[in-house]
Amino acid sequence: MKKITALLASLLLAGSFTSTVSAADDAPQFRCKPGETYYMNVMVTGVEYWFPVYEMFKQAAHQLGCKTVYGGTPAYDVNQQLSSFEQILAQKPAGIFLHPMNPDPFIEPINRAAEMGIPVVTFAADSPNSKRVAYITSDNFREGKAAADELGKAMGKGAEFAVLENPGQDNHDRRVTAFINEMKAAFPDSKLVARAATNQDPSKAYNAVLSMLQANPNLKGIFMPEASSAIGAAQAVAENGGKVKVMTVDVNAKVLDMIKSGQVFGAINPNQGIQGYMGFMTLFLAAHPELIDPMNDAKRNGTNPFAFPILDNGYAVVTKDNADDFRWDAYLKRRGTKGINE
Repeated sequence: MKKITALLASLLLAGSFTSTVSAADDAPQFRCKPGETYYMNVMVTGVEYWFPVYEMFKQAAHQLGCKTVYGGTPAYDVNQQLSSFEQILAQKPAGIFLHPMNPDPFIEPINRAAEMGIPVVTFAADSPNSKRVAYITSDNFREGKAAADELGKAMGKGAEFAVLENPGQDNHDRRVTAFINEMKAAFPDSKLVARAATNQDPSKAYNAVLSMLQANPNLKGIFMPEASSAIGAAQAVAENGGKVKVMTVDVNAKVLDMIKSGQVFGAINPNQGIQGYMGFMTLFLAAHPELIDPMNDAKRNGTNPFAFPILDNGYAVVTKDNADDFRWDAYLKRRGTKGINE
C-alpha cells in the first residue's frame, strides 16, 4: 500500500511539473526575433563619450539575441541629426536610443515614431514633452553640483572662477546652471568673473580662456560641461603658468592624459556603460509589451504598460588616482569587440 501511495504521489508530482514546464514554454520569451534591430542615434558621432554607451547597449542586445546599429551625424547640427533620425524611422527599427541635441525639435519626430509603434528612449539629454518611453541619465544637476563641490574646495575661499558653456544643449545647460548655483550656495564668497560659449570646440575654448586669463589675473578655476572644451582650456592654462584649475564633465583619452599629468584638475564622468545597458533593456521592454502582465488598466485600454520616466545611471569623480580605469581602449581590448564599428 505504501508503495502504491508513493507511486501515485510521484505521478502527481510529475504531472504538476510537466504542466508547469509547459506553461513556461508557452509564455513569451525574453529574446529578440530573428533580425530584430535597435538603433542608437547621436550628434557628433566621433565623440568618445558615446563609445562606451554603445558598447554596453550592444552588450545587452547581444545577450538577448538582438542586433544594433550605431549612427547619427558627425556634425554639431540639430537639422542634420533630425534628418538622420528620419532615415532610421524609414528602416522601421524595433526601437531607437536617442541623444537629442535639443529637446523641442525632436518632439514631433519622437511622437510620430510612437504612433508607428517604434519606442524611443532618450539618454544624457531629454525631450521631456515628447512621447519617449524612458529617459536614462546621470542627473546633470547632480553632476554640476558635484563639480562645484570638488572645484570649490580645491580653489579655497574668495576664489574667482569662470565657465565655458554650450547654450541650447539641454544637458550642458543643466550642468552649468547647477554648477553656478552650487558655487553660490556652498562657496558664497566665490565670484563668477567670466563665461563664454565654446560649443564643444577646443580652439574656441583655448581662445576664450586666453582672454579670460588676461582680463582676470586672479582667476583660480574654470568649469566646462564637456570634455572637448577642456582640452583647449587646459592648453591655454598650461601656456600661462598652469595655476588655474580646470574642471570638466565627461572624459576622453586626451582628457585622461591631462588629468594624469595635472593639466586638468578632474572630471565628473557619467556611468556611460550602465546608461547604454539600461537604455537597451528599457527599449526592449517597451518594444515587447507582451512580456508584461500589468496590474492596472493597460490591457483593457490597449496601451503599452511600459513607461520609465527617468533612470539615474550615476557618475564617478575622475582624478589622477583612478583615471586609468576609464580608458576606452583598454576596455575595448578587454571586451574583444570592434566598438562602434559593429
